[in-house]
This record gives sequence, C-alpha cells and structure tokens, in this order.
Amino acid sequence: MRKPKALLLLLALTLTACHGTRPDDTAQTLYERALEALATDSTQTADSLLHQAISHAQQEKDTHTLYLAQLKLAQRLAWGNTAEALGMAKAALRTYETAPDSRRNHIILLDYVGTYAGQLAYTTEAPYDEAISYTRRALDMALAARDTLGDELVSQTETSMANLLWATEQYAEALRHARRGVETAPDSALLLGAQQVLARCLASCDSTDAAETVYRSMKTKGDIQAAYVVESSLAKLALQRRDMAAAEAALDDAFEHVESLYFEALGQKDAYYRTALARERENERLTYRNRLHRRTLWGGLTLMAALLAAAAFALRTQMRDTGRKRLSEVWARKHEVDESIRQSRLREAEAQLHRQRSAAQEELLHSRDATIRFLKDFILQRSIVVQKLGASADRHVYLTEHEWQEMERTIDAIDGSMFEHLRQRYPMLREEDVQLCLLTRLRLSNRAIGNIYGLTISAVQHRKLKLKKEVFGEEQPEVTLEQVLDNIRQNINN
Repeated sequence: MRKPKALLLLLALTLTACHGTRPDDTAQTLYERALEALATDSTQTADSLLHQAISHAQQEKDTHTLYLAQLKLAQRLAWGNTAEALGMAKAALRTYETAPDSRRNHIILLDYVGTYAGQLAYTTEAPYDEAISYTRRALDMALAARDTLGDELVSQTETSMANLLWATEQYAEALRHARRGVETAPDSALLLGAQQVLARCLASCDSTDAAETVYRSMKTKGDIQAAYVVESSLAKLALQRRDMAAAEAALDDAFEHVESLYFEALGQKDAYYRTALARERENERLTYRNRLHRRTLWGGLTLMAALLAAAAFALRTQMRDTGRKRLSEVWARKHEVDESIRQSRLREAEAQLHRQRSAAQEELLHSRDATIRFLKDFILQRSIVVQKLGASADRHVYLTEHEWQEMERTIDAIDGSMFEHLRQRYPMLREEDVQLCLLTRLRLSNRAIGNIYGLTISAVQHRKLKLKKEVFGEEQPEVTLEQVLDNIRQNINN
C-alpha cells in the first residue's frame, strides 16, 4: 500500500512544480522580465513585476536593481499620478545615494526628481522651490563633471532649469540657462527641445524677432507634433505683431499638422487592432498547446492508473477489508488532485484571456479620449482666444458682452452644455463669476486673466480661491478651480 501512495505524491508534487511560480526568481530577473513585458505593451504585467522586483531587491539588499526598478516604476506612474511618481523617484534617489556607482546616474536621477517635482507644482499651482533645488544640484554636478561626461548632461540640466525658471516668471535667468542649453546640445534630439525652451523664453522677454528666428531654425525632421508646436508658436508671434497674413498662414500649417496627427492616431489605432488580433491568435495557439499537453498528461495518468491497477490486482489476494478501504481512499484523492489541476488550469487560461482583452479595451479608450481632448482644445483656442488676441496687441484685453456670450456658447457646444448646467445648479453664481469660470476653462494663465480684468496675478488667485470656496464649497487648498470645473464637466459627460 505504501508504494502506490508514494507514486501519487511524487506525481502531485511534479505537477505543482510545473504549474507554479519560478522558485529561482531574483530581483534582477524580475526586473528584466518587466522590461520584456513593457516591450510587448503588457503594462499591467510589467507593473506587477516591477513591484515584485522592488520587494525582492529589498530582501536581497540589491541596491542597484532596487533603484533601477523604482525609477522605471516612477516613469510608469508619471502618466497617471505625478505625486506617486515623484515619491517613487525620490525613493530611487535615496536608494542610489546609499551606494552610488557613477556620477552620470546620480545626475540623471536628480534631473528626473526635479522634472517630476516641477510637473506636480504646475498641476497643483504649488511653489517650484523643491523642483528648482533638485535640478540645480543636477546642473552643478553636470558642470563639475563636464570634462569627463561631456556636454550632453549639461545641456539636459540647463534646459530643465530654464523650463522651471520660466514657469516661475524669472524670464531673464531662464533665458540665460536656455541659451547655454542650446550651445551645449550635442545631438538633434536634445537640440530640438532646448530650442523650444529658448524660443519660449525669448518670446516672454519680448524678443519676438529672435524667438521667430529660433523657431524657423528648428529642424523637426518628420516630427509632426514638434512641427505643430513651431507653426502655432509662429502664429502667436505674428499675432503679437499684428501680421495677420503670416498668422493665418502659420495657423493653416498648424491645422494641417493637427490633421496629420489625427490621421496618424487613426493609423496607430488600426495597427493596434492588428496587433491585438495577432496576440489573440497567439493566445489561441497557446491554448491549443495547453490542451494538447493536458491530453498528454492524461495519457500518462492513464498509464499510471493501469500500472496501479496491475499492482492492486497483484496485491488483492493479500488485502483484507481494511486494505480495500485504503486503496479506494487513494483513488479518491487521486481523482480530486487531477480534477483540481484541470480546473485550476482552465480558470487561469480564462482569466489571462479576460485580462488581455480588458487591457486592450482600456488602452484603446485612453488613446481615443486623448485624441478627442486634444482636438477639442485646439478648436476652442482657434475659434476664440487666438482671434481675440490677434485684434489687440496691447497688454489690456477688452471683451464685449456679445463675445462673452459667444465664448460661453462655444464651450457649451464642446463640453455638453456645461455652463448652462452651472447656472441651474449654482443660482448664486454672478455673471462675473461665470466669466472667471469661462477664462479658467480656456486654460488661460493668471497673468492673461489679469490682463483682461486689469488685476495682478495675486488678485486673480484670490478671486479664484473665493469662488471655489463660497460658491462650489471646495475647502481643500490643494484642489484648484480648474480641477473643480473639470470634475463638474466629467460628471455632466458621464
């Protein structure tokens, strides 16, 4: 009786080892598998593997793999949650500084943390002090190591510093860093980004001719999005000079690039569908292979059962009633183990197919929504704000009552009668409150809104805070008026 039990136990252990997780996985192998998953657009699998790699690296005290996995996860989080991305990037920096391996990696990590801190400050309208502090550390280290590491990191950090200083309206200082970023850019990719920052700083310093010269010298080389940025920026500069012919030509070129972006997005969606179909076919092929393997396994089990039956027949004459009972229990446990293995594999195959389909649908919806939002914002800017700016070159902008009404009708047409809903739901809204909501929805900066009302930036911020608290009832300081309006618009559309 002991020999059949031992055979069944060995078989069950073998099946479990073949079907379970890899016992030899390390932090490094998990990180490499995560990179392979990202290369095949398996984002959910990649995120799970990165979390496992971080956990294994902490247990193994593998600081190199730990900070690499933390940085890669921060890059993944930056698409949806800048605050979590900043926290993970800081964790990667702290991990690296416990056992640094190269000055280049240290500079890159500091620049990443500064970039994420700047993005968070922009979205929450918080101070940029933390972002500037990290980026300045990266810039100082890049300048100190310039003889050994070259100009690439100097250009990158100079451009990052110029971006942050421009966001804080320190235009002269930002212009100085932007010029150094262009002068030290070693290749076309870094040069294109540095030129965009330099042109923006020149335009903010009222050097429109110099800004136009930089924009026209930029070589986009088939980059449709960069070409759109160049043409739309040239249109804005022409409007500032009241050169309506040049502005119209630049706007037409920009619109052509928008159309190209739209059709490129359609092509990418078609390619995505083709890739998803190919993956589904591959999954069907793997399912068929699994089914074939299960049949082979059942054949082996049948042979094993035949051998056990022969052994049982040989021992039958020596068994008593207690022996027969034990043999029947063995067979029952064997059947339960086989049935459990079969059901587990079927459930896993179905769950994997469902996850892949859900991920494909989610990525498709995200791509479609991003394209729609981009086109809506472009149409809104082209139809209202750009035309009005083209009619006046001075600092103060006056909008007539008819223009306010036209602006409200256009936004309601795009956002699903958002302001009609606001007037019904919040009857205490005054007309000047509605106008401030309109300008906020257009994503105008506080400086631009101040030009319309003849107010300072701090006065505009105070009016926004007062409207957010007293009318919409939002008490949390980190929630901006833009976010309140976005939440209302999403509720209307849903």
